[in-house]
Amino acid sequence: MTNKMDNLLKLEELGQFIFSIILFNQLDYSWWIFPICILLPDLSMIGYLINTKIGAWLYNFFHHKLLAIIIMISGFWLNNSLLTLAGVILFGHSSMDRMFGYGLKFKDDFKNTHLGWIGKKD
Repeated sequence: MTNKMDNLLKLEELGQFIFSIILFNQLDYSWWIFPICILLPDLSMIGYLINTKIGAWLYNFFHHKLLAIIIMISGFWLNNSLLTLAGVILFGHSSMDRMFGYGLKFKDDFKNTHLGWIGKKD
């Protein structure tokens, strides 16, 4: 990926992360809930303790923005603030990860993502 394109994609993810903060501020939660919860989706990496295929599937499931949007909209529609919060956190976390180059995973290796290889390839 070219450096200009990489920067453009990171700016787009930054905008989406800021959007998640704005959405969070519309909810009736204390400000400290956001930073406490923002890393919770990474618990999905526990699948890598089994193998890379299950790890990648579980990671991708909880880092897919469509899932986050569906949960968020369901929360708004059902007037369920906890469901809305979960969607906002999933969306914000996925955007934050992608800003740092952590994309959706391929099943062969945690470092092999849709955004390219994480770090230097051995």
